[in-house]
Amino acid sequence: MNIILWAAQVALALLFAVSGSLKSTQSLERMAETGQTSAKIVPLRFMRTAGISELFAVAGLILPWATGIARVLTPVAATGLGVIMVLAATVHSRLREPRTVLVNMAILAVCVFVSVGRFADL
Repeated sequence: MNIILWAAQVALALLFAVSGSLKSTQSLERMAETGQTSAKIVPLRFMRTAGISELFAVAGLILPWATGIARVLTPVAATGLGVIMVLAATVHSRLREPRTVLVNMAILAVCVFVSVGRFADL
């Protein structure tokens, strides 16, 4: 189970490293052009905050569990990313993007898996 949890953590870390980097550096117009359609209705400050939060969560997904220091931060980071996915699904639902909502829910499921699995290992 540990290997599967690590694989899920790494997959989430890669996904959110890219997403967070783009949200924290690109203009709203560029985000919308590259598929971040939520940029059409979400203010830039909110997108930047979400992006920076995602980058901190990436570190939280990997470093605490890998080092054994403050291991509780790993499931907390996964939970925080899950909250971001619920918020993203809400925005994409308002934009009438059912496929994107399904993707958000699939990512949410992985976040919940990591969170529950790592809380159980504490």
